[in-house]
Amino acid sequence: MDGSASFLPAFLLVAAGLAGLVAGGELLVSGAVRLARCLGMTPALIGLTIVAFGTSTPELFVSLAAVLRNAPDVTVGNVVGSNIANVGLILGIAACLANLPVRFNAVRRDLAWMLSASLVLIAFAWHGRFPRLGGAAFLMFIAGHTFFAYRRVMRHRRLQPAEPGAQPPAARLLAAGRIVAGLLLLAAGSEGFIDGAVTLAHLFGVSELIIGLTLAAVGTSLPELAATVAAVRRRQHELLVGNVIGSNFFNLAMVLGAAALVRPFPLPADLLARDLPVMLLFSLVLWPILRHGGVVRRWHGLLLLTAYIAYLGLLQGGGR
Repeated sequence: MDGSASFLPAFLLVAAGLAGLVAGGELLVSGAVRLARCLGMTPALIGLTIVAFGTSTPELFVSLAAVLRNAPDVTVGNVVGSNIANVGLILGIAACLANLPVRFNAVRRDLAWMLSASLVLIAFAWHGRFPRLGGAAFLMFIAGHTFFAYRRVMRHRRLQPAEPGAQPPAARLLAAGRIVAGLLLLAAGSEGFIDGAVTLAHLFGVSELIIGLTLAAVGTSLPELAATVAAVRRRQHELLVGNVIGSNFFNLAMVLGAAALVRPFPLPADLLARDLPVMLLFSLVLWPILRHGGVVRRWHGLLLLTAYIAYLGLLQGGGR
């Protein structure tokens, strides 16, 4: 390692960036949930849409900053690593804390969307590049998902209208203010985080892909962790699981789609050989767990967490 004098500024940039991402994610999620409640949305649907979008925004800002700074490996590593962390680390921790009952029908469609986007990404990785046309297609995925989510919200409101006066205008303005403040913090935090993370990667001789898969992935998953702990405490289990599934879909379709539309980028061979199969397996395992029994149990959580730790060991063995 050279340039030890550069370590402290880079570390402080990463720490400050993470603080901005966490604070921004918290503000964005709390504001989004308040606005969503006035629409009469179910907890699962809030998690699958509003909260998922909010907690995926750190990945969006970090990935866009990385691709604009010509660090595409951080972009794709951040998304793939975050999706693995969301299931293995975030959902694993949550299930270890408490059994998580979830109605399969509440998350089935979005789980299918997430798996479809994962398979399309693997197809792009097979060709070694994420093209601009692929970015446009992924953003169309988001448009379709949003349209169907809107229909579900409208159907739910017809069946169970929101309570009159539950969200007065002042509360809506406060929620909107939280969202704007959160976005500003996320923008500032992502800039500092990427600058520091890339510098640390160079100082320690670690590849930018590994930085994206680990440091960036876990860092940008901190809003999901914060939302998860709050959801477990409030027994909002469907919101929690919906957030993990929805966030993974938004990471793939929105984050990679927007990044590729801005600037197409190569997909490293290591992704296809190691990381994408792991991401797909973590996603696929949710289907039988939720389909048969409808509960993510503590032993499921322990297995997911153990598998995630094993994956980190695989990255450590992979080295660079």
